[in-house]
Formats: sequence, structure tokens, C-alpha cells
Amino acid sequence: MKVVLNEEEQYSIWPADRENPSGWFDAGFSGTKEECLEHIERVWTDMRPKSLREAMNSE
Repeated sequence: MKVVLNEEEQYSIWPADRENPSGWFDAGFSGTKEECLEHIERVWTDMRPKSLREAMNSE
């Protein structure tokens, strides 16, 4: 499995041997499903999409 990331900086896991879905990019981490989920839990500390974070910060 691998960790993928979209333009809104939302994370997911995806089979390492498959092409990424449209709009998703490699996040630079791969491992077992459990390792990938643990990695996401460590790095994805703000669940809001990037566009929402930026809009809230500009207010």
C-alpha cells in the first residue's frame, strides 16, 4: 500500500501497484495498510481541506 494526497491535502491509501486515481499524488510513504494508516494519523493533523484552511486564515 502507499499513501496518496490530493490538491486539498487530504490523505488516503492506495494499492502500491496501481496507478494513482486522477487528482491524487504519491505522498512519499508506503508500507502495510496498518503502517500507512498510522502514518496518515501522524501527519494529517488538520482534517480541513486546504482551501477551507486558507479561507479561514485570510479572514
